Amino acid sequence: MLIFPTVVAAEIMHNYTFIILLLLKAALVNPFYLPGLTPVNFCPKEMEKPNCKSDIKVYVNRLNSKNTILDYEYHDFDFCLGNEHDDTPVENLGQVLFGERIRPSPYKINFLKNETCRLLCSKFYNRKVVTDVRKLRRLKHGITKGYYHHWIVDNLPVTFCVSHGVCFNGFPMGTTSLDIIGRSSRKNGYGEVYLFNHVDFIIEYRDLSHDPNYFDDPVGGRIISVKVVPSSLNHIKEDSLDCDNSEMLNLNDDFHDMKIIYTYSVKFLKTDIKWASRWDYILNSKSTTSIQWFGITNSILIVLFLTGMIGVIFLRTLRRDISRYNQFDSSDDVQEEFGWKLVHGDVFRPPACRLLLSVFLGSGAQILCMVFVTLVLACLGFLSPARRGALMTCGVALYVCFGFVNGYVSATFYKAFGGTLWKKNIFLSAVLCPGIIFAGFFLCNIILWSQSSSAAIPFSTLLLLLFLWFGVSTPLTYLGAFLAFQRSRWSYPVRTNQIPRQIPPQPFFSKPLPATVMAGILPFGSIYVQMFFMFNSLW
Repeated sequence: MLIFPTVVAAEIMHNYTFIILLLLKAALVNPFYLPGLTPVNFCPKEMEKPNCKSDIKVYVNRLNSKNTILDYEYHDFDFCLGNEHDDTPVENLGQVLFGERIRPSPYKINFLKNETCRLLCSKFYNRKVVTDVRKLRRLKHGITKGYYHHWIVDNLPVTFCVSHGVCFNGFPMGTTSLDIIGRSSRKNGYGEVYLFNHVDFIIEYRDLSHDPNYFDDPVGGRIISVKVVPSSLNHIKEDSLDCDNSEMLNLNDDFHDMKIIYTYSVKFLKTDIKWASRWDYILNSKSTTSIQWFGITNSILIVLFLTGMIGVIFLRTLRRDISRYNQFDSSDDVQEEFGWKLVHGDVFRPPACRLLLSVFLGSGAQILCMVFVTLVLACLGFLSPARRGALMTCGVALYVCFGFVNGYVSATFYKAFGGTLWKKNIFLSAVLCPGIIFAGFFLCNIILWSQSSSAAIPFSTLLLLLFLWFGVSTPLTYLGAFLAFQRSRWSYPVRTNQIPRQIPPQPFFSKPLPATVMAGILPFGSIYVQMFFMFNSLW
């Protein structure tokens, strides 16, 4: 009689022992990071190998500004151009949608080879030549609008660091406020406009020759960070370059002949930071940390306020209803329904616009699934910043694939509402919300096209998006709706009254439009600060 309990007890003890051992083993596990790309080893010129190159390629990207939505390609300004025959990184769908235009640059950098005031190129402008005047005016316009360069070295963004260790992605074309370079004199308006025609590259690397964690051939190193210090230098001649010159290059309007000489310097510094942690100084910039904590605190306070307000309303309502119920000795004394019982026969009544509601529910489920899976993949490290454009590419691909969820949810609710126009439901589920998004996207693209902005999407990419919409998402929507219509309809727990209950006249703030605005203000207020950092990180 005691055999069965003994066996059960032994089985339970075995399971507990297994769980304890598993937890102890988990404490010894070291987490790892999925950087997205394999590390690249660099060697000096005399030690170069097939798997350890010495040439460090610098790529230029679009120029953007916080003062305008128009981005421009590097080649749209009269800068020194690289060799277009060099290997140009292939841009994925996410990079194209974000407006990235990566091109090779003319900068030549060899690993562990320091350079001082090396000539890059020269540009000559004549006031009598209209094209030269336009080029100078475009440079001046870019500086006054606050446009930033965005360069890439070893798949790392080139950063510009200011005081207190705050680093920014990219660096400005020039300056109009002399405070940034330690001078106080300035004129009215923008003042004098100065072009940054010299950059100092500060490249930090990790030496692999004495790295105990590196088991391969211990030669060379890996790039950890690339920082630049831009400056404006008024060089006179190419054969007598002086980067210690304190005279700045002024883009004045009353020039006759102007010559701009571009130069650069390179300095390598050794560091002990590991290659897997080289993004930390960018992601943990101190300039946004305090503001993010302010945004989080603001969101928490608003959420607590909303929760408390809703809790108080529920407590008052329930307390009033319970006190009324307790006034009657038996259910026979209740002559009239009140409280929530007034609407129990109208809760599951189909809405007036059941077709649109079901379509929007399906599109909302599609977006929700897309956002959830994207965040999960990002948290696991598969969408790290090292994979440029991977976040947008993954979002678009998941949105297209979750068209199945859109059709299934939309058809399920439409069938539960008692709808009969199933063909119209499937068509609107596949076309309505994606069509609204694509129409707004296409309108913005036309505006960018008219301004010759590099953020304008090429025609081939538009065709690709249309193919993903009609060739992939739409069939999946039809498939999900077909499976949903094959299932039986939901059964409601209570019956619906044949005659709808009359709604008494409502005050102004309870009408649809004011209620929608008032209901959306507080939730938006709890996330608007975080949305700023989200979009700032994306762009």
